[in-house]
Amino acid sequence: MRPWSEITQEIEALQGVALDAGLVSEMARQQSMRSTLAPIQFHTPSFKTYETSEIRGCGKSAWPAISITGGDCKLACDHCKAKILEPMIPARTPQDLWRVVNAQITAGARGMLLSGGSNHRNEVEYGPFYATLRRIKDTFPAFKIALHTALVDCDGARRMQDAGIDAAMMDVIGAQDTITQVYHLKRSVDDFERALEYLVSTEMKVVPHIVLGLHYGRLLGEWHALEIVRRHRPSALVLVVAMPFYAPAQRPFVTPDAHAVGGFFLDARAALPDLPLLLGCARPPGRVKAQIDAYAVMAGLNGIAHPADGMVELATRLERTVRVTPSCCSIALGDEVMALDATSQLDVDEVIAHPRATTIGGIAVAVR
Repeated sequence: MRPWSEITQEIEALQGVALDAGLVSEMARQQSMRSTLAPIQFHTPSFKTYETSEIRGCGKSAWPAISITGGDCKLACDHCKAKILEPMIPARTPQDLWRVVNAQITAGARGMLLSGGSNHRNEVEYGPFYATLRRIKDTFPAFKIALHTALVDCDGARRMQDAGIDAAMMDVIGAQDTITQVYHLKRSVDDFERALEYLVSTEMKVVPHIVLGLHYGRLLGEWHALEIVRRHRPSALVLVVAMPFYAPAQRPFVTPDAHAVGGFFLDARAALPDLPLLLGCARPPGRVKAQIDAYAVMAGLNGIAHPADGMVELATRLERTVRVTPSCCSIALGDEVMALDATSQLDVDEVIAHPRATTIGGIAVAVR
């Protein structure tokens, strides 16, 4: 195959997007050592507007995000300020949750992401909701529940399992300074590792997240977090990139360096060669997103949510089998781990050789 740096410059959407030639070359070298390139899955959740020249028209959301605290969170971390919760559907009582889920299922939902704001110990107080969650699973056994756990103890992890949670997600933080300064939290790195250990000891699918650039836009504890994940072998790992939209003026974030992020992708792929590795939808927009996504494709990540323009063509030109799935990347454990069937495959030769517009899996796909 020709040098990957040449291939990227033949893709219209990537022309003018600066990529580190040495990093691209190393990605190509490492991928050449694998017997086959893993398929890549592009996830197109519809909880926010999304369209590129290659993929568009995601349709009605099948994976609503619901918060048991509405927009409230005691921590108000510097990277978020609870703003992530605001677009979620509020369900502040078990009765509200039952009502909301029934309405969403009637509207076509196949699963949900359940979250909520934390208390001062980075715990989401799900206790009163477990009986309702069990009722939901017993009544609608095909309905998938992915839960943002925050920090849990052993008993909490078991209660989540007993409630019927399909997939548990938590952020793994590897730097004490980040926990103290960004999260304003009196907990330790060991607390995060223990929570992951408790979760993976259950029968739930466990999909931790690592937020790259969480320390005010700088990579600090990410490699330690990666080592924690490697030690405990969850079902998959989701990587996201800090978006400094909500940072307070007195504690500003810089946009994480895309090349440093790409280097971490390479390290993560090497550290976890057989684990599904996914790029979540949280990352900065614009040209830096194109850089990040291109590195994700070339580093061999298994899935990308809301891919930047040109990623379908890049993946096909690198001879990776491409699939498109209308699901949330947080339930992106979804298709990679749970093997849901709402997946369609693109033909590599057709994509490269013939401009076309088609519909696959209910999603309009246009490849130039």
